[in-house]
Parts: sequence; structure tokens; C-alpha cells
Amino acid sequence: MEKKQVIAVIGATGAQGGGLARAILKDTAGPFAVRAVTRNSASERAKALAASGAEIVTAELDDEKSLEGAFAGAYGAFCVTNFWEHSSPERELAQAGNLARAAKAANLQHVIWSTLEDTRKWVPLDDDRMPTLRGKYKVPHFDAKGEADAFFREAGVPTTFLLTTFYWDNFASSAGPQRGADGKLAIALPMGDRKLAGIAVEDIGKCAYGILKQGGELIGKPVGIAGEHLSGEEIAVGLSKAVGEEVQYRPVPADVYRSFGFPGADDLGNMFQFYHDFSDYFLSVRDVNFARKLNPELLSFDDWLARNAGRIRVPCPTPR
Repeated sequence: MEKKQVIAVIGATGAQGGGLARAILKDTAGPFAVRAVTRNSASERAKALAASGAEIVTAELDDEKSLEGAFAGAYGAFCVTNFWEHSSPERELAQAGNLARAAKAANLQHVIWSTLEDTRKWVPLDDDRMPTLRGKYKVPHFDAKGEADAFFREAGVPTTFLLTTFYWDNFASSAGPQRGADGKLAIALPMGDRKLAGIAVEDIGKCAYGILKQGGELIGKPVGIAGEHLSGEEIAVGLSKAVGEEVQYRPVPADVYRSFGFPGADDLGNMFQFYHDFSDYFLSVRDVNFARKLNPELLSFDDWLARNAGRIRVPCPTPR
């Protein structure tokens, strides 16, 4: 039997990496084996991956040497950082640099870097269409990832740049329907009549698997993915069916969204404004049809809702 090529999966116990790890493990006749890279090999998710056949190794994104060890002898790697864990673009840049250098040191043959646009290429810092944040970013959780693309290129790492997008799964948490003072459920997004590119987070990993299966064909290229492009009204209709109660779409200006006050509201407000203001570009590079070629099991929003309606928390009506 031919020995399988090892894919080191950063964040294998998380959302994106977990999807890739499960996709590889499910394809028992496939060419790859999973090396799940995690900070905590004793976690329940790590144990579940081990029970499914994954090799478990411990490494820290802040520790380049530990990443070199995690990558040693592997064919390829899936690299991702979690901005929202620390909300520091500078730390994210440092972690991405560690990943790129470790990948080069390990002589990996194919790396997938989960990235996003550096929005400053569209909205320079001196452009007052949206506020500059932290003195040097427009959308910090986008910009750091986009800036870090250069680390992989400059290191000479054979890399596919996977452009992700909004998770449908956010509607089962922070972006879920809220009940207003009028007692009605609504989602508030600063998207106007523009469409939102969304995807089930599990599908990101499945698309990454599709990229790996294509060999070197997509090395050096950006690959944008989405499960569907939907307007706020279309999203509200889907949510209404899923929760059994009308959910309204309430478009709000980006300035209003930035003023909501929750942690990261300014960052996310700028993100949605980028989605809105550069909609033609953003949607064009996130090709649903190509994503489906990579991942024939790609979920539409309705598909995702059918599987996840029970996760959507609907606030109870306020007693009068």
C-alpha cells in the first residue's frame, strides 16, 4: 500500500481546520493522512480526532520552533490564525510569519493559507470613507491576514491563498435574530440591497481538501469560495422559515453598526462596509460554482439552515 502524504492541519480542533481534518479522515481511500496540530492534545476534540485516526501533535503559533517540529516530514499544511482569540493584528502577523518560515524550513510541498483581503489596497488609510482603526488598519482582522500573504510568497513557500468569507454559522451565535422593542425578530446588517457572500464553516475545510486533491494546480493562486450570495432580505426569509417566526431584515448604515458598542463592532462595521462598497469585486472572486467543484457537498444557506435550525437561539418575547 502506498504511504499516505501527511497534511499538518493548524487549528484542527477549531472551525476551519477541523473541517479539513474531518474531510481527510472521512476519505479513507484518499491520498492524505492528518497530522492534527493543536495547543492542547488532551482536549476532547483532539481525542476525537485521534480516535478517528489522526496523528496529534502539540505546537503554538507563537513558537516558530514548535511549528517546525509539527511540520517536519509532512507533505503539506493548512495554515490559519484566529484573530478573535486575541484581537491583535500585530500578533496575527507574527504568527503568520512563524507559519511561513516553519513551512519553508520543513520544505513543505503545498501550503494552504486561509486569508482575506488587505482592505487598505481599496481604502487607503487617508481615505475617510471609513474610519482608520488602531492607527494603521481599516479592517484589522482582514488587513493582517492580507498583509501576511507576502510572508509566504517571499519565503518561497508553494502556497494556495484561500479567500474565505462570512460564516453562515454566525447566525447561530453573534449575528442571530434579535427581538426589538416592537417584539419583532430582526437581523441588522449594513449591507443595503447588496448581497452577502456566505459559507458554512465546515465547507471551508472541505474546499481546502478539494484544493489539496488537485495537486499543484492551484499553487501560487488565490482561490475564493462561497456557498451562496444572498441579499439581507433573502437571508431573513430563510431564517424565518427555520425558526418558525418572521425575521425582518433591517439594513442599517455602517456608522450605526460601528456604534453598537460590542467588542469588535468598529472592525465588523468596516468589514460590512467593505462588503457593501466593493460588492462587485468581493462577490466575483468568491465563485460558488468553483467552490462546488472543489467540494461537491457544498451547502446552500437553506441546506445549512435545515441542518442547523436548532442552533439558532430565538429570544423570547418580552412580557407586557
